[in-house]
Amino acid sequence: MGENDILNLVSHLVIYMVVLLLAISAHEAGHAWMSHKFGDDTAYMLGRVTLNPVAHTDPIGTLLIPIISFIFGAVGGALGSIPLIGWGKPTPVNPRNWTNFKLANVMVSIAGVLANLILLIIGIVLAKIMMSQGFGLEAFFGRSQNPLAIFVGDLMLLNLSLFVFNLLPFPPLDGSKILATFLPASFEPILNLLETYGFLILMALIYIGVFRLIITPFLYALIAILQ
Repeated sequence: MGENDILNLVSHLVIYMVVLLLAISAHEAGHAWMSHKFGDDTAYMLGRVTLNPVAHTDPIGTLLIPIISFIFGAVGGALGSIPLIGWGKPTPVNPRNWTNFKLANVMVSIAGVLANLILLIIGIVLAKIMMSQGFGLEAFFGRSQNPLAIFVGDLMLLNLSLFVFNLLPFPPLDGSKILATFLPASFEPILNLLETYGFLILMALIYIGVFRLIITPFLYALIAILQ
């Protein structure tokens, strides 16, 4: 890589991390805010109802793994063609404080992905405005050096990835908590077992490309919306 390539990589990484911190902070703040609305102030009292990334940053999931994934994806020429996943510090909740357990469990679980959906929609609106001013579709997906185009492209891709990824009905993701609300109690031991090894299984599925297959139709849908 030449000097210009390295500078472009570093500048894109900085923008990428800013967007990722925003996306993860919004996701976790969504959980905390919704739990507070249903009567549990655990996360609220810990200062988690905020977009301040300091409150939500996990050193491994928010910083180390995303940075490594970004660099390897960029060097390998796959930047913009693969979802880059990160996660934040889990939001603490006490379900015993919820006023309506089943409804609260669904709403608190889905609040994070709804926050990512809102950011995704904002990204789409910004992209549409920029395209009306002469930006091409390719500017948002790793083929531009314009900082604003990179920001908007990352805003869409990262929030779409987090939205789809967290809705998968697999522990410890939000989708599994929503599913557990409607499953009979007899399924609880299975879910607990999956919870124990879920992270390792998820990393393996991402590594072998299963998540890429899942999100690809959503990426095509995003492109169709922008065209």
